Amino acid sequence: MINIVLVEPEIPQNTGNIARTCAATGSVLHLIEPLGFDISASAVKRAGLDYWDLVQVRTYKSLAAFFAENTVKQMRLFSTKAPRADTEADYDDGCYLFFGKETKGLPEEFLAQHYEDCVRIPMREEARSLNLSNSVAVGVFEALRQQQFPHLKDYGKMGETPTAHLY
Repeated sequence: MINIVLVEPEIPQNTGNIARTCAATGSVLHLIEPLGFDISASAVKRAGLDYWDLVQVRTYKSLAAFFAENTVKQMRLFSTKAPRADTEADYDDGCYLFFGKETKGLPEEFLAQHYEDCVRIPMREEARSLNLSNSVAVGVFEALRQQQFPHLKDYGKMGETPTAHLY
């Protein structure tokens, strides 16, 4: 299982896309307040998020509250300022992947306190960053790849060809 931690996400569409990734992969979504949107049942229904019931969503008032409620054995903090690529880190079952708000990323103090856990997604120098939901997808699937995609449908192992399901 992978745990996705969004620290103060601002854009509802990004969190909706991330929730869909969590639904597809069985990852748990942790949301650190304040949120830039409403996740009440009526708001989710209005947004047409028909997969929301497939996602374990947990909310916290702060990062301190998150750490008070969770035992984190391994974490990876995604930042454009990280010293190593995400593919150079290992991802154990139950790891926590942290992502910051769209406009500022993770808090600088938090990054400094956990510098050895920071990773970046390689990209061109002149590109500022990827979209938050894309970054989460890259991180989740790298972690799952290293774990050999536990509990996910793998057509290759089932003797089916992936292209048979494209039409």
